[in-house]
Amino acid sequence: MLLSSLFRTYIPAMAGAAAAAIAASPSFATEFKLGHVYDVSHPMHKAAVEAAAAFKACTGGRHSIAVYPSSQLGSENAINEQVRFGGIDIVFTGQIFASSTYKPLAIGAAPFIFKDKEQALRYRTSPVFKELWEGWGKATGQHILSAGYFGAFNVTSNTPIEKPEDMKGLKIRVPDAPIWLAFPKAVGANPTPVPLAEVYLALKQGVVTASANPVPITYAFKFYEVQKYVNPTAHMHEYVFWVVGNHVMSKIDAADKTCMQKSADLYAESSTKMIVDQEKNLRKEMEDKKLIAFTNPDIAAFQKATASVIDQMAKDLGVSPELLAKFRGI
Repeated sequence: MLLSSLFRTYIPAMAGAAAAAIAASPSFATEFKLGHVYDVSHPMHKAAVEAAAAFKACTGGRHSIAVYPSSQLGSENAINEQVRFGGIDIVFTGQIFASSTYKPLAIGAAPFIFKDKEQALRYRTSPVFKELWEGWGKATGQHILSAGYFGAFNVTSNTPIEKPEDMKGLKIRVPDAPIWLAFPKAVGANPTPVPLAEVYLALKQGVVTASANPVPITYAFKFYEVQKYVNPTAHMHEYVFWVVGNHVMSKIDAADKTCMQKSADLYAESSTKMIVDQEKNLRKEMEDKKLIAFTNPDIAAFQKATASVIDQMAKDLGVSPELLAKFRGI
C-alpha cells in the first residue's frame, strides 16, 4: 500500500517536472503550425515555404514549420483568434485584421495616405511602422516579427470605373474588417464583407458585383474568370505580418528566436519582391492573354473624393497629429 501510495504521489510530479524540463531545454523539438488564407500559387505562400525551410536549417532540424495555406485552419479572423489562444503558432495577417486589437495600426490603410508606391514600400520597414507594431505587441501580448508588402488595392468590376461617380451603389466585396469600409463609403459604393476564400463564388453568383484586391490576388484566385475589368485605383496599400504567438516566443531559446526572426525577415523580403515583380508584369500578361481588361481611372478625382477620410480615420483610430505627420514624412 505504501509503495502504491508513493507511485500515486510522485509519478505525476515527476512527469510534470520532466515535461517542464523538456519545455525549458533548448534541445526539444517542435513542429510549429503556420496558417494563412492565401492560395498555394500566391507569393505569400511561396515565401512561407521558403522561410519554413530556412527555419528548419537554421535550427539544425530540431524545429520545423508546417505551412497550412488556403484557409485550411480557418478564416483570417479565426486564425487570429487561434494564435492568441495557442491553437496555431504562427499566422499571416494583414495590418487591418491585426488592428482589431490595436486600432492605430490601421492608419496605414487609409485611402491615398501614401502619395505613391515608393512611399508605401518605404513604410514597410520604417521606424513609424515598427512603433505601431510595438503598440500592438503591448496590447495583445503577441509578436509581429516582420511585414511583407501585399500590394496596391484596385477595384475589379463588370463595368468600367473611371471616376468616383462610377462606384455609386456598386456592391463591392471587401475583407471582413470594418476599416475596409472607408474607401467604398467615401465614393458611394455598397461594401459587403466576404472572406477571401468565398470571393470567387460570391462574384460568380452575383452576391457582389465588384471586389477590391491587389492584382496578384486577382490573378492567383482567378477573379478574372468572374470579372471583366481591373480598375487600377491603387487607393490603399496593405501589408501582411508574420505573427508568432507568445506561447512560442516564451518557450524557445535565444538561438531559436534568432532563427525565427531570420525566417520572418526572409518571408518579408521574398514576398515583397515577388509582389512588386508581379505588379510590374501581371498587367501585361493578363492583357496579352485577354484575361481581363484594364481601365485608366482618374486618380486625382478619387483622391479629391476621399480627401477628408484620412484625418477622420486618424481621429477615430486614436492616431495623433504627430504620428500622422511622421507618415507624410516617410
